[in-house]
Amino acid sequence: MTSPDSKAADPATPAQPAPSAPAPAAPAAPAPETKSAQPGPEEQLAAAKAEAAAHYDRYMRAMADHDNFRKRTTREKDELRQYAAGRVLEDLLPVLDNLALGLNAARQPNADLKTLTGGVEMVLTQLKTALNSHGLTEINPVGQAFDAHQHEAISQQPSADLPEGNVITVVRIGYALNGRLLRPASVVVSSGTAKA
Repeated sequence: MTSPDSKAADPATPAQPAPSAPAPAAPAAPAPETKSAQPGPEEQLAAAKAEAAAHYDRYMRAMADHDNFRKRTTREKDELRQYAAGRVLEDLLPVLDNLALGLNAARQPNADLKTLTGGVEMVLTQLKTALNSHGLTEINPVGQAFDAHQHEAISQQPSADLPEGNVITVVRIGYALNGRLLRPASVVVSSGTAKA
């Protein structure tokens, strides 16, 4: 006969599971203190100083660049003013050469006036061509209507050929440079047909 104690100890008999008691709730662990995302005043001051130094460095570089640009512009402007007429003068040098040749020819004892006149006319044409290639144009308004923007009337005369307000004679030719007036043409303007 088996005792109840031996029954419990018998390994062949399945053991009854003990009723599971609810486990006591573990106390919530306190959340670890996290450092705030905001840097401290020392870090903010250091960052502000670094940023200020970077801005100051950029400012000083910009000022140096501006100063260099101003000096370079002034130098280029001076050079432009000094040498701007270089191309014009290069084109005028042959005119000077031909004028010197004409003057030497006029000093010869057997100088011919007709030949000299033809030579001077050729030099004048050469001079006008050189100046025209640089934008200089003549204002020679004979027979045209008077234009106060380009002409300067020095007198009026009656004319049977030209209506009133037209230019009879050009006393002094005017000039414009690339459309800008340099000197107005001095002209005599018609006052119409002379009255009896």
